[in-house]
Amino acid sequence: MRTNRNHHPDRLNHAPDKSDTALLLIDVINDLEFDGGEKLLTQALPIAAALSELKARAKRAGIPAIYANDNFGRWRSDFPRLVQYCLGEKIRGKPIVAQLAPDPDDYFVLKPKHSAFYQTNLDILLNYLGVSTLILTGMAADICVLFTANDAYMRDLQLIVPPDCVASERAEQNRLVLKLMQRVLKAEIKPSRKIQFNSQPKLGKGAHPPRKRAIREESGQRLGKLP
Repeated sequence: MRTNRNHHPDRLNHAPDKSDTALLLIDVINDLEFDGGEKLLTQALPIAAALSELKARAKRAGIPAIYANDNFGRWRSDFPRLVQYCLGEKIRGKPIVAQLAPDPDDYFVLKPKHSAFYQTNLDILLNYLGVSTLILTGMAADICVLFTANDAYMRDLQLIVPPDCVASERAEQNRLVLKLMQRVLKAEIKPSRKIQFNSQPKLGKGAHPPRKRAIREESGQRLGKLP
């Protein structure tokens, strides 16, 4: 029996969206300025277009997009500034960031370690939204995506991982970790084009189903307009 994750009412009506599915983009806002970054760039460039299209389809269906991003060891919560930094002319990861830059109505959480759940507000945000299915995308599939998938599985979330929307430094490692997530974490592995979205209802004020208190802290909030 699946755990009921929506057991606390949002009495103040702060949760702006309702969706049983969310798209999680892990570490796609990334300068790739580290050992192995060049190899990861080679593997990640082909997934950027597919992920961009998947996100566009999800947004049209009312599915929220959530960016879970490394804080680059700076321990600051200014995600828009991180986006602008990664769009710099000499930044290795710019070609990917340029295709996957967040929209003003997207959500974000900044993570200090590999998992998007560890010491972040992601779990609370998913509860607000009413999410029971999480689509995992991003990089690296064999590190941060895997750690996040494990934590999501432990929270009774259903997992979908499109192989054309995740990347690792080596293609073989990517293939192996997808098999691992399918076998151990019961993740559904299928191409992004085969992911079908049901349009999510837009509820008026006071019509939200039970959820937890709204997020007003630095992570888990909407982006707003980038400078």
